[in-house]
Amino acid sequence: MKRTRLHLAIATLFTATTALSASAWAQQAADAMPTTTPAASDDAAPAGAKRAPRSDQIQLVVVTAQKRKEDVNKVPISVSVVQGEDLAAKHITGLEDITRNVPNISFSGGTQGSGAGLSNIEMRGISSSAGSGTVGIYMDDVSMTTRNLYSLGSPEPKFFDVDRIEVLRGPQGTLYGASSMGGTLKVIMNQPDLKHVTNSFSTEVSATDKAGGLNDTVNAVLNVPLIPNEMALRIGVQSSHIGGYIKQVDPDTLATVHDHTNTENDVVVRAALKWNVTRDLTVTPSIFYQQVKTGDLGTEYPLSQTTGAALQPYQISKPVLEPGKDKLFTPSLTVNYDLGAADLISVSSYYQRTFDRTQDGTQANSSFIGGVFVTPSAPDGLAGALSVLPGYVYLNNQVHQFSQELRVSSKGYDPKGGTPLTWIGGLYFSNLHTTVNDYEPIPGIGALFKSYGVSPDDPNIVTGSFPGAFAGDSAYFSARHYRTQQEAVFGELSYHMTPDLTFTAGAREVHATDSLAREGSNYFTSTPGETIQQPHDVDSRAFTPKFAVSWNVDASNMLYANAAKGFRLGSQNRDIPLSLCGAELNSMGLTQAPASFGADSLWSYELGNKSRFLNNRLSVNAAVYYIDWKNIQVDRTLDCTFDYETNAGKARSAGLELEVKAKPTADLTIDFSTGYSNAYLVEANQALGSNGGQKVPGVPKFNATLGGEYRFTITGDTDGFVRMTGHWTGSSYGTTHDTDTDYTRPAYATVDASIGANVGKYQVSLFAKNLGNNDKIIQKPSVQFFQENYRLVPRTVGLNFSGSI
Repeated sequence: MKRTRLHLAIATLFTATTALSASAWAQQAADAMPTTTPAASDDAAPAGAKRAPRSDQIQLVVVTAQKRKEDVNKVPISVSVVQGEDLAAKHITGLEDITRNVPNISFSGGTQGSGAGLSNIEMRGISSSAGSGTVGIYMDDVSMTTRNLYSLGSPEPKFFDVDRIEVLRGPQGTLYGASSMGGTLKVIMNQPDLKHVTNSFSTEVSATDKAGGLNDTVNAVLNVPLIPNEMALRIGVQSSHIGGYIKQVDPDTLATVHDHTNTENDVVVRAALKWNVTRDLTVTPSIFYQQVKTGDLGTEYPLSQTTGAALQPYQISKPVLEPGKDKLFTPSLTVNYDLGAADLISVSSYYQRTFDRTQDGTQANSSFIGGVFVTPSAPDGLAGALSVLPGYVYLNNQVHQFSQELRVSSKGYDPKGGTPLTWIGGLYFSNLHTTVNDYEPIPGIGALFKSYGVSPDDPNIVTGSFPGAFAGDSAYFSARHYRTQQEAVFGELSYHMTPDLTFTAGAREVHATDSLAREGSNYFTSTPGETIQQPHDVDSRAFTPKFAVSWNVDASNMLYANAAKGFRLGSQNRDIPLSLCGAELNSMGLTQAPASFGADSLWSYELGNKSRFLNNRLSVNAAVYYIDWKNIQVDRTLDCTFDYETNAGKARSAGLELEVKAKPTADLTIDFSTGYSNAYLVEANQALGSNGGQKVPGVPKFNATLGGEYRFTITGDTDGFVRMTGHWTGSSYGTTHDTDTDYTRPAYATVDASIGANVGKYQVSLFAKNLGNNDKIIQKPSVQFFQENYRLVPRTVGLNFSGSI
């Protein structure tokens, strides 16, 4: 669907749903019309009266971090919450923005470059590009966490119609299971409202500096009680376009080939139905769908691949652009049943992600074969001609997961009476299938060799070649099929020794079965015909306990301590061709690559406080932690271009988080947060090529945010606001190799600002992201044997108009 047609569809939906909501409101009003007219309430305000005074209190925030609704100030773990209105006000649109607004969470571009759907998320220094993810990512109660793969990164749901983001630091292995070693990030969506008809919209247009293109976003959300107080439907649609700011140039002449290569077009659709079947039974089916279509990665090249000439910032000279299409589909069914003394919750979900992308394979295939494997007996000029022949890598990633969680939780603790015990217990099952199809053609390679009077299948011309090695002008084909099935039982028990002193113990027992099957063919398999790697099941188990104590010193201050274990499941490796990599493996004392790698685990210890002062006009939350991580899952890269995953070494991480919020007046709000992390490898790690004491890659030394908002009254129904936020991210290390271009990553800072007004039910604002236009290079990964630079997105200035009917 073309974007203009999609925007028109959203506008039509908004118009139609406005009429529908008006009709529904009228019907509700008629149904609820009393037979007599009541006297006017003392609280009623005449039309045109001034708005109610703004509160000078910091609002209460309710979270579900421990899978029950509770005040965030009473949760004995380090939790950051970004409310939905703050996401909109600060123009936080994705995970990368979250990492600059929340302490001790960071992102790194994957081994295939930085771009939508390719980044990995880390918390508290627990960073690894191998094995399973180290941060659990959830949408409501649906897990979207999968293993780390070279061809895709963490799922990145757009923050549309979101109630809040909960960032739970520290291992969450008891309630959230495997891969929540560093913590868990939960995207909590808005739920249908059974009482009120609402119809909201937002439209935005912006421009990016450095010759960037125009960007726009339009969305609409409708909430209609179909049966008042019993059944409601909430449905929303969003469409976005990012104009792009990277320019493709010819590698020889440096003439412009294509402007705005890194465009992005997004579509998000969400629907949820809430039905109170009875007073005690509520059923909530929901669907989330997202498509992100990109024209290329958001990285630049410092040099031309052919001439070595320096390129300008935000330029690339690769012959093959790298577009992608990343689709998420997540239907779920949540059932809540009030048992009286406890609540029964069932969450059935299906998570699907497909990520099709093209990668420039010129350096990894054409140039690599021409420079390494074309023999001296080949005709003169053949190797050079092959080295500049454009190569392609077509990657198709497919993730499918069904999961079922059934849990029972007691009612909240009542200090005025009742049992001193509160508890939660449950069962979890998931069946995860991940498939990676990798097809790497070099169009014209057969014709090129034929023009020199030789064949690429000749081992005297191309080392290790064989008949059919380049069949269909392809250097490599591989299809990998991973399957992981998990069953778990979990629970937590809290004993309230006094109304202010609580002890908690919990545990999770997990059993998992994992297998990998693979087919492969062409040159880089080094075997004539098709190679088959048969699946075989590998069983593993994990037990993750947790202990916590919390003390309410008074009504406004809580101290807590906890100790918890986190883990990741192990998995299997693909077979590596010995004819290409055998000598290198032999030099390492291996006859072949390990068939599998094991689980890794850590213990975390945390102390913290959550305090409110000055009649709830100042809040201070602080935590310190120490983590001991062992048997780390790491990726061992070989010179023959293949890799395998293994376990090696130990690491430790220690640090702190501090979050302060103040309301000196009802009109002024000030936020400050900072995190410090010292994550380092305890001993030399041969697989990483590192020494003891080196920093864990991808972990900034610190990050901090300072922001403020001032509101003022313009007229009775109009008020204005000014917001400004500064972000600081400390230096870090991209790798453990001091000769790597990405070894040191610099510290950097950005400033965002906005000014606007609320006029009745409408808001208009002028905003700027990266106001100072900082163009610092923050990461310099080596991708496909060539350095890429990832700069900050140039200054973006825009206008937003939103409202409700």
